[in-house]
Amino acid sequence: MNKIKRIGVLTSGGDAPGMNAAIRAVTRLAIYKGIEVMGIYNGYQGLIDGNIKQLHDRDVSFIINRGGTMLYSARSTEFREWEGVLKAKATCDKYGIEGIVTIGGDGTFRGAVDLTNAGIPCIGIPGTIDNDIASTEATIGFDTAMNTVVDLVDKLRDTSESHSRCTVVEVMGRDAGDIALQTSIALGAVTAVIKEIPTDFDHVIEKMITARKGGKRNFIIITSEGMGKDYGEELSKMIEARSGIESRFARLAHIQRGGAPTLRDRVLATQMGCAAVESLVAGQMKQVMCLRGNNIVAMDIFDALTTDKLMKGKLTREEEEAIPPNKLYEMKRIVADKQEYKNYLNYIIDHITL
Repeated sequence: MNKIKRIGVLTSGGDAPGMNAAIRAVTRLAIYKGIEVMGIYNGYQGLIDGNIKQLHDRDVSFIINRGGTMLYSARSTEFREWEGVLKAKATCDKYGIEGIVTIGGDGTFRGAVDLTNAGIPCIGIPGTIDNDIASTEATIGFDTAMNTVVDLVDKLRDTSESHSRCTVVEVMGRDAGDIALQTSIALGAVTAVIKEIPTDFDHVIEKMITARKGGKRNFIIITSEGMGKDYGEELSKMIEARSGIESRFARLAHIQRGGAPTLRDRVLATQMGCAAVESLVAGQMKQVMCLRGNNIVAMDIFDALTTDKLMKGKLTREEEEAIPPNKLYEMKRIVADKQEYKNYLNYIIDHITL
């Protein structure tokens, strides 16, 4: 492969703290290697529209500490059609963009596959607070979102203690209960209610009644938005009716996406940004950067999407039968390991919370 001379970088889908750190890393390392970097604004729609400008060293100064994304994000229905993909490819040709680093979730990666198939090599970086990308142990923004939840619920607990209440808190995570599980441990919650693990509410209510008799005044229950639109509110009513403990409901919503990224997210984003540039320089395409242990490793982006569909129960029987047995085994192992870890966290919550 001839030396790559110019790359693009974009963010797509929901914003996540740490995206700016990834943009900074991509830009700085690429420039260090003699590669020009074009910032693509408003995701794939911006690529279609030609909303692009060259990024220099100083353009990415003082953004590592900022939440959101300096390149902004937008949904693009036009890009979902092949005609839109070809328009985006034409824009790349016009600006001399030879490869793109795409930062976002599974929808972003699907777009990266399409664009690669159209002739523009893409590398994906997982940026989503939900941590719902199966191929990686952690996504950019996940740690910050959890810290935001902990800070906010600590404040809610003050009121719960003062008024001797139970507070049911809904956190984000449409397809994954990772935020709910891990923050439940950090907050000493009674339980985490997520769709991946059934909840024994008879046991939960019994624990609460026993703890109240022992003098406990406040209770926190964390539920994931994946349980349904009105689930948390109905759950608080059920708990009050069955336990006799006054209960309230709080939805933290999109506030979890904002704020300055934590140290962990800044470091992870920087590592993944640098690894993405190295992959493009090496002539790699259609890959996603994944955290495994302390290492950033590359996985074929189509395999990553398929593993994701398997984890979320969206893989059809026909799609599964078309996967080579060795690849299917590895995908199932990844999904099983994630579920086993969630079961372990749930075990901890159940056995140490009064």
